[in-house]
Amino acid sequence: MAQLHETLGTAGTEPPAEATAVLAEGLRQQAELAENLRQGRWDAVLADLRDSWAELVGFLPLIALGLVVLLTFAWLARAAGRWQRPYRRLSSSPFVQELLRHTARTAIFIIGALFALEIVGATAVAAAVLGTAGVLGLAVGFAFRDVVENYIAGVLLSLRQPFEPNDHVVIEGHEGKVVRLTSRATILMTLDGNHLRIPNAQVFKGVILNYSRNPLRQFDFPVGIGPGEDLAEALRLGIAAVSSVPGVLADPEPWAAIEALGDSSVPVRYHGWLDQRRSNFALSRSEAIRRVKAALEAAGIELPEPTYRVRMEPQERPVREQPASPPAAPADLGAPDAIDRQIAEDRADARTQEDLLRPEAAKE
Repeated sequence: MAQLHETLGTAGTEPPAEATAVLAEGLRQQAELAENLRQGRWDAVLADLRDSWAELVGFLPLIALGLVVLLTFAWLARAAGRWQRPYRRLSSSPFVQELLRHTARTAIFIIGALFALEIVGATAVAAAVLGTAGVLGLAVGFAFRDVVENYIAGVLLSLRQPFEPNDHVVIEGHEGKVVRLTSRATILMTLDGNHLRIPNAQVFKGVILNYSRNPLRQFDFPVGIGPGEDLAEALRLGIAAVSSVPGVLADPEPWAAIEALGDSSVPVRYHGWLDQRRSNFALSRSEAIRRVKAALEAAGIELPEPTYRVRMEPQERPVREQPASPPAAPADLGAPDAIDRQIAEDRADARTQEDLLRPEAAKE
């Protein structure tokens, strides 16, 4: 028994041949004890039991010391998990702080367990346990590769945030506004009000188009002008109409350009700039289209359909009366977006508190 106990303490450092010999000797002693029991040699059996008991009694102080060391390191690990200041200095992200706390607590406990096993002379057992844990960890890593990949991507996205809540983004063809970033997925609300979950790994490796990062955004739309019309006048009237839309910026100023010569019309594209923080992009673009159409039609400029027609025109074209004032906007062009309201309600929901997006985090 003593020789077998010595094997547990030294098998990790002895040559394989010696370790095998010691193990064989231990097995021989066990076989001898079994033979004594079978033949009724009770004196020999009692002698072996007394030797084993004496070894156990002599081993109890080491076991007690190992337990004390293990409990001490367990207390230190728990204290390290409760400490807040060092983790706040390392990172401003609560998610990263929690990750560092768990890592520190686990590392301290494992170190204490190794010290305790060293004290009781079971380093070979520790090596076997660590080896088994390594193999199991590798197998679990392959099995949950996607989960781990999304988790790591979530950590990296929280450190260098490519978007913020309510940002209007397009990620790998998926368009919507950002609701939150969790440890596994990025949550978007599509423009028609549906929740869309994109795995963080796909977000981290994908192409992200962020409409909201720059507050200034340009809108444009094409208008077909009749081939026989004064294009310079159409450009001037259209730019003036775009400039009259509430919220359209004077710097950068609106502009227009002739794109091509079509079969039945000349396509002209009008452009204008908005501050998205003050104006609704879709409503402002819609109002600009309405005003440009009204201004061109009021000036008698033809907006032909993309079809061929036979027309009989008079010698003199009748001139329509100019409107006394620009047409009024049909609605408040800075009206709050319904999607923004729904996102605010979703983020305020107590059942969905996990969010790795923080205003103080670094931005890409």
